[in-house]
Amino acid sequence: MATRSLLKGSWSKADLATLKRLFPDHPTAQIASKLGRPTDAVKKKASRMGLSKARSYLKKLGRS
Repeated sequence: MATRSLLKGSWSKADLATLKRLFPDHPTAQIASKLGRPTDAVKKKASRMGLSKARSYLKKLGRS
């Protein structure tokens, strides 16, 4: 059984803080792995929170 005691889809305050801190300048897949969630769930939650990737991060990836 999974170690998470949260209901499916629930985000703890710690998870939200981690997402907010890491999302701008870390790969989404890496964040998803750290949080133990699917990449699509992390993308959707970040979008709903109004988070976006930092311009400097996107430029480093060759995107503008």
